[in-house]
Amino acid sequence: MAKDENGFEPISEEELIELVLEEQQKALEKERQERLAGVKKPTKKPKSVRLFAWIMAVMLSFSTFAVIFEIFSIPAIEFLKVSSRLSSQEDIQTYKQAVVEIKTNDGKGTGFAISEDGYIVTNDHVIEDALTITVIFSNDQLYEGEVIETYPEIDLAILKVDEEDLPYLTLADTYTPTKKESIYFIGNPLYFTGIANEGKVIDSTLLSDWDKEVLMLDAPVYRGNSGSPVINKEGKVIGIIFATLKDRDYGHVGLFIPVDLLQEQLKKFHFDTE
Repeated sequence: MAKDENGFEPISEEELIELVLEEQQKALEKERQERLAGVKKPTKKPKSVRLFAWIMAVMLSFSTFAVIFEIFSIPAIEFLKVSSRLSSQEDIQTYKQAVVEIKTNDGKGTGFAISEDGYIVTNDHVIEDALTITVIFSNDQLYEGEVIETYPEIDLAILKVDEEDLPYLTLADTYTPTKKESIYFIGNPLYFTGIANEGKVIDSTLLSDWDKEVLMLDAPVYRGNSGSPVINKEGKVIGIIFATLKDRDYGHVGLFIPVDLLQEQLKKFHFDTE
């Protein structure tokens, strides 16, 4: 996550959503464990105490719902509605089969297959210092991921899983940025998996600690989208999402690495993308 002009990392909308979902998950798990352990329900309290507790619960409920509605603003919910709509399309269903969830001991991210024999592209920061890497395809098939190459200077990495006849995405040979071009991207934001979404290419930008220009997206990019393929209307990957940024001119934007930078490394690696 990029810092603001003061060098701070303010809590973003996606982080607030993640906190709510995490607490909800914890509460559900606690309730499940209590049921399994056979925890007895507390004995009934006097009516006056119960009435007071009920009033407090109602007040807290209104307060909680107000906070949740504030956090789950329309833009935050919209990406789920859009995903549902896009996922009914045959082409999106096909793309999803090649997009994977990458789980490590530190967290999760996204990746996608670029060959039928198990080569996977993701971000370097997704697998950096990972003790274990699990690659999960949309059919819930799990594989152990092996790091083949890393390119930290452009935040990319190549993994390999031991399997054949896998679904994969086709890389564009090169990409010339076109402002307002419509694109798709698929990933695993927050606690969700296989979320398809859409956006538009905004412009290129040069980050302070990068030598190469990257591209900005007007799209709902959240934590967990790192490694998501950016796909054009012809069905080819034109880039890889790796971060978000609060831009002075465009506001909150997603950032993606142009496919040209990946292709340069793959040629050195003698990888045939045809």
